[in-house]
Amino acid sequence: MSWGTELWDQFDNLEKHTQWGIDILEKYIKFVKERTEIEVSYAKQLRNLSKKYQPKRNSKEEEEYKYTSCKAFISTLNEMNDYAGQHEVISENMTSQITMELTRYVQELKQERKSHFHDGRKAQQHIETCWKQLESSKRRFERDCKEADRAQQYFEKMDADINVTKADVEKARQQAQLRHQMAEDSKADYSSTLQKFNHEQHEHYYTHIPGIFQKIQDMEERRIVRIGESMKTYAEVDRQVIPIIGKCLDGIAKAAESIDQKNDSQLVIEAYKSGFEPPGDIDFEDYTQPMKRTISETSLSNSRGDSKTELKFTSKSKGKLWPFIKKNKGTGPEDFSNLPPEQRRKKLQQKVDELNKDIQKEMDQRDAITKMKDVYIKNPQMGDPGSLDHKLIEVGHNIEKLRLEIQKFEAWLTEVEGRLPVRGEQTRRQSGMYEAQNTPSVNNCAQDRESPDGSYTEEQSQENELKMMATDFDDEFDDEEPLPTIGTCKALYTFEGQNEGTISIAEGEILYVIEEDKGDGWTRIRRNEDEEGYVPTSYVEVCLDKNAKGAMTYI
Repeated sequence: MSWGTELWDQFDNLEKHTQWGIDILEKYIKFVKERTEIEVSYAKQLRNLSKKYQPKRNSKEEEEYKYTSCKAFISTLNEMNDYAGQHEVISENMTSQITMELTRYVQELKQERKSHFHDGRKAQQHIETCWKQLESSKRRFERDCKEADRAQQYFEKMDADINVTKADVEKARQQAQLRHQMAEDSKADYSSTLQKFNHEQHEHYYTHIPGIFQKIQDMEERRIVRIGESMKTYAEVDRQVIPIIGKCLDGIAKAAESIDQKNDSQLVIEAYKSGFEPPGDIDFEDYTQPMKRTISETSLSNSRGDSKTELKFTSKSKGKLWPFIKKNKGTGPEDFSNLPPEQRRKKLQQKVDELNKDIQKEMDQRDAITKMKDVYIKNPQMGDPGSLDHKLIEVGHNIEKLRLEIQKFEAWLTEVEGRLPVRGEQTRRQSGMYEAQNTPSVNNCAQDRESPDGSYTEEQSQENELKMMATDFDDEFDDEEPLPTIGTCKALYTFEGQNEGTISIAEGEILYVIEEDKGDGWTRIRRNEDEEGYVPTSYVEVCLDKNAKGAMTYI
């Protein structure tokens, strides 16, 4: 089965067919190219979809994704992102392995086809030239033969005519012989040309054209094989990513299986637990005996009427009144005392962790500066070691401040975790606040007034009563005899005492020491009769009077 023998006379149809084959190949290239564009667009849409539903950083939404169901959703989004990546791989592989390869092959195929059909046209032109030569030789032979016949007939006529001279007869005879010779020569030329044409025609139809058509057939069959291989590659490119896509889907299924409803319920408890106990039973108040009324410790009247006296005689420190104060919509107190105990513990722990991270950053910076200083010492041409001293001092001060902050928050955290009713002296110094123990009546009253959102509200009259209670207690505290001075101190740095119980000092100021550092990093000082409080020990240079035994008089 060969086009050269079977289709020897179908040159034009073969030319049309091979052009159609190239058009089909280009159409397939266009199809694959559009498929790659679809894959890229689909991958982009999947990535945008995944990004759209990702929680925003440092937002409340990010905090909500601690639940297992939300974590599973995040895993699904991440897997979808990987899933989109596989579609990008499909696009890249199809572009490199099919589109680019076939585009290059089409260009080569067009050149090869052009060459083959050029050879075919050249062969046709040659056989047509040979045919024209044959026709020309044939017509010349035919013309010479006719001329020879006419010359012979003219000679015979002249020879038969008795009126014609012998010279004219001889001339006619010679002319007839000449024409006869020309006819013989034309015959020989025609015969030679015919033999040559037959040979060329045989070579044309049995050698040249079959050879050219065979090359065209091979070219077309290679095109068919190539498009088949490309279709197979098309399928393989898809098949190669199926295992990875399967892993993505398995990841989504695994994330779904990791959802734990009990764990999520526990997280809700941890997020919103206040730490209070439910209110107790209210005692019966017998009004039939006016002089012997029994007031329940859990009743609201007790907290309104007797909490002042009870606070006054149970402790020498200021009461913690936060359960009665309306929720502050702005920034809360530094120790998060406006929050329920459990929530307060979490906030304090977060604050301690943040401070520890800040300290680590400062220490890393100090180590880096120290190493740089050592390099400058060893290689003075690189820099002046003294230029880094002020940076080391600044970093040291920052670390000291952060450590003081950590001590303060750790003290508050220890109190909350231990559920201590009264803060110790050390904690009181670190926080800079004097707080009193809450009585059972106060706690119960706070619980009775707790709102569903965790805020605590109270009637205006109750707030006024509480303010009066705190004022009376402050008056009692102020009536205490002031502590004697035990030395003096000089402020090394300026300190802004923003918390209650602390005092602001200016650099270079001389003050009186009334209580030395007990190991908590705070020293109690006095400026005058009305101003005293705690300052960081590292901010002052203390000079104690060794002879002072509590009898030193304040000046």
